[in-house]
Amino acid sequence: MTESAAWMTQYRVPKAEHEVLAEIVAIADAFCGEHLDDEYADLCRALAAKLARKKPSPLRRGDRRIWASGIVHTVGWVNFLADPAQRPHLRSEQLAELLAVKQTTMGNKGALIRDLLGIRRFDPEFSRREMIEKSPFTWLIEINGLPVDARWLPEQSQRALVEAGILPFMPGEGADR
Repeated sequence: MTESAAWMTQYRVPKAEHEVLAEIVAIADAFCGEHLDDEYADLCRALAAKLARKKPSPLRRGDRRIWASGIVHTVGWVNFLADPAQRPHLRSEQLAELLAVKQTTMGNKGALIRDLLGIRRFDPEFSRREMIEKSPFTWLIEINGLPVDARWLPEQSQRALVEAGILPFMPGEGADR
């Protein structure tokens, strides 16, 4: 099994979508490797796989480069890539230029992806670890009608919340994506 087939199997991507997904991910991976980082590449791969699992997959229609740009744009949007305070940082126009697509086309594809999958800012599924750790919303849970920061709970309670899928990972520990 090739490396790309292995990760696609891990993400439960139907075999019929492997070829188109491999093309899109190759573009996103190359871009992230050159201009962003491995964490961005992993998040883009996860987003692309989620799109490939949609029935029917929207990735079958349209230019692969535009899909890749929309995926990178979406992950960047979730993580405030255009904010100069973030590292790495790229403005939207730079992102489009480096991906060799029009900014409006990339933005429209990103909006389509966000609408199709219900992605929002700070979406924990597509957020960088640093963003998750910084966001107070990640750790808020409700106990008896009161909002509580889960980081204040005993470790045993935190572990139970992680196992239940309520928290993305144990505060202060490595995240397994």
